[in-house]
Amino acid sequence: MTGSSTDDLTENDSASSGPSAGPLAGYVVVDLTRALAGPHASMMLGDLGARVVKVETPGSGDDTRGWGPPFVDPGPGEDGVPRPPESTYFLSCNRNKESIALDLKSDDGREVLTRLVERSDVLMENFRPGVLDRLGFDVARLHEINPRLVILSISGFGHDGPEASRPGYDQIGQGEAGIMSLTGSGPDDPQRVGVPIGDLLAGMYGAYGVLAALLERTRTGRGQVVRTSLLAALVGVHAFQGTRYTVAGEVGRAAGNHHPAVAPYGLFRCRDGAVQLAIGSQGLWRSLCAGFGLDPGTPGMASNADRVVNRETVVKTLESLFEDWEAGPLLERLAELGIPAGRVRTLDEVYAWEQTLSQGLLIDVEHPSLGQLKLPGPPVRFFGGGNDGLVEVTRRAHTAPPTLDEHGSSVRAWLGLDQRPDAPPQVPVTADR
Repeated sequence: MTGSSTDDLTENDSASSGPSAGPLAGYVVVDLTRALAGPHASMMLGDLGARVVKVETPGSGDDTRGWGPPFVDPGPGEDGVPRPPESTYFLSCNRNKESIALDLKSDDGREVLTRLVERSDVLMENFRPGVLDRLGFDVARLHEINPRLVILSISGFGHDGPEASRPGYDQIGQGEAGIMSLTGSGPDDPQRVGVPIGDLLAGMYGAYGVLAALLERTRTGRGQVVRTSLLAALVGVHAFQGTRYTVAGEVGRAAGNHHPAVAPYGLFRCRDGAVQLAIGSQGLWRSLCAGFGLDPGTPGMASNADRVVNRETVVKTLESLFEDWEAGPLLERLAELGIPAGRVRTLDEVYAWEQTLSQGLLIDVEHPSLGQLKLPGPPVRFFGGGNDGLVEVTRRAHTAPPTLDEHGSSVRAWLGLDQRPDAPPQVPVTADR
């Protein structure tokens, strides 16, 4: 049986395939991933309307169900039995998914997974290289079951090469891939990025690769394997710091809150705090100088190259001009001058900001044990043409991250499998990582 993708659907095949359901409505994803990189990738496809069936370890579930605090205590159920606390970490990367608990080392687990593969368009996994093979689901077997299947594999350091077997965790990746050497107050103060950026980027690149493979499948009729890693994702965003070394031979180092190639561009102190400026052109430099009585041709500041070389002097000069300004009026003045500027907001301020809310970046979902929750929302919106211009067709209805095995029975019923009420309890299995 081939996957149930919209490649083969007509407009009457599914009521859930309209534009309001998301551009991937009708596609099915079997998600064997855990932690963050893989779950972020599958969540991205779920946000776009795909049906994502998350396969979890019986008893414990995804690793992140135990990552905390903070945890949220749902209190006892209607039967008075205490329910397990929910990890806010897990809640961050598993919206728009269903959960089924399977022991993939058991006959039952392998049977259910085989049926899922038959019906799916995409399989995602982030085991260590070779683990899925040992479970009996190597690439050849998966494509024997479903030749149209797109397989995403995310690893720590790549699936081949001398260090392919290393486990991958975000902070290790940030250090090994050079990101920490570029982040911090200075060269002797390496810092990790404040979110697991390696995991998130690997998930994004993985989802991007999957979409490209699905597009190619419309021409070839066959699936393929997409691979990425934390290492690849982090090196992939070196941007100008990469060519700074590969072309110019300069090794970039952490430079705090100021851009290494543009000045002034960074954080500047004022009377009651700080503001951020981004002077990305000579025209903006002249506007800034005109607005605050500074000669744009001041020796050592006339060109961007001069200002980069003399960054400390430039920063001191501007902060001396800003020292009598409070942040609010200063930002208003910069806006009047057309200068790109902003404040540094805390997360509570971000989620209360009207601009954040206007972009659909906070959503309401109903969780089976926690009730109504507010979650960060998908960052992509969709618009279609209408008689009066563009009409938004972004998916509006979202589901909460599932409780462990919440959809086990319904997924088995969808696959045409018995519920196995007499089956012995499954023993939790933790796959190699």
